[in-house]
Amino acid sequence: MTQLDDAVQTLNELNAWMQWSVGALATFMSVVIIRWVMNKVVLDFVRKTSFEWDDKLYQPVTKRIYTFVFIIGALFTMMWVLGEDHSLVESSDPLFQATFILLSTSLVSVALKVMIPVIMDRFSEPSSVTVSGSNSLIIFLFRAGVWFGGLYLAFSELGIELFGVLASLAVFSLIIGLAMQQTLGNIVNSFMLALDQPFEVGDRIEVEGKMGSVVSVGILSTKILTHEENLVVIPNNSLVNSTVINHARGGGDGVGRRISLVQDIGVGYSEDIDHVKYTILTLMRECPFIITKPEPRVLLIELGDFSKVFRMYGWVDDYTDEFVARDWLLKNLDEHFKREGIDIPFPTSVEISAESAPALNQRRKNTSVRKARMQMIKEDKQLVKERAAAKEDIEFITERLKKVDLDKKERTMLEEDLRELNSVLSMFEAGGED
Repeated sequence: MTQLDDAVQTLNELNAWMQWSVGALATFMSVVIIRWVMNKVVLDFVRKTSFEWDDKLYQPVTKRIYTFVFIIGALFTMMWVLGEDHSLVESSDPLFQATFILLSTSLVSVALKVMIPVIMDRFSEPSSVTVSGSNSLIIFLFRAGVWFGGLYLAFSELGIELFGVLASLAVFSLIIGLAMQQTLGNIVNSFMLALDQPFEVGDRIEVEGKMGSVVSVGILSTKILTHEENLVVIPNNSLVNSTVINHARGGGDGVGRRISLVQDIGVGYSEDIDHVKYTILTLMRECPFIITKPEPRVLLIELGDFSKVFRMYGWVDDYTDEFVARDWLLKNLDEHFKREGIDIPFPTSVEISAESAPALNQRRKNTSVRKARMQMIKEDKQLVKERAAAKEDIEFITERLKKVDLDKKERTMLEEDLRELNSVLSMFEAGGED
């Protein structure tokens, strides 16, 4: 203890410049030691864990710890050199306290930014519709509350009344708002779009009859590029007050970019229904852009004035292939209908003198009709069987969900199966409104 006391006595006898130097050196050495601990111990532990949130927290937490050490070192050095009762130390103490409060607030804020999505993903139910805006709004509200509390405490340490400052800012904002109402409205709505995130850059959206890919979301407006490569500028005020259809966020089974392809086609009244349905269904299954699950379907939806109208239901894996898939289907349908002898009629107001088909072609068509009828009987039986089985499964799952002894994992799986079965039964309803 005598040697330690002698060392302390020696340090206290140094002049002010030497004491400042010793304090700075001690602070630097403390940072070096903490840096070594963070890199060799904490970082190795973080890398070994399977979580991602600790990797995201490591860098911002480390920077704030270094800042804490520097400020504490400066405070202790000032107290050592000048003494605790010095006027400069007393006057700067509120400033240090406010700085510590703001650093703590920053640490809590960044922790909320990383941890809230993890917690929300842990407790949220799975959904087939991908929407990413809700988490951002919750994060913003929590972080705003933390920062408001931190600023209030920091200003209180400095002797400033935060509510008085806010009142002054409110009066000033009112004056500016009256002069720049539309511009400020666009700015505020751009902020709301950033929070809600109904779309992202690259998504294909439809707003007020305009459809295109989002190329930028600015402070005053959002710009979309149409299929005709026209740049459409939509003010954020109009965008917020309009119905936005996002073709990149829907889909089923959690596939956001999947899109249903619905196409109507009419044939003459002399054509056999099974023959037409089988020809279209076979072609849809051959289309390289139509996915196999959900399976494509063909339904007779209307007996029109001059034609039987069939509706094709198919699903494309990526909405960017919709027009290519439709082009492929229509082109090949035209060729297959000619080969099978299926007539696409003109309107009844147009008189067409058509020659009777040769007997050989008629016999070939009759053969195709008989084959198509046999195949469609099998298809219809399979469809009825699938729908009946789906209804039975829905009833069973519904009764199972009424029980209270289900654990969270089993209930989630049953609800996901229920959504999929309901989508099987209602897959044709969406197209019925076109």
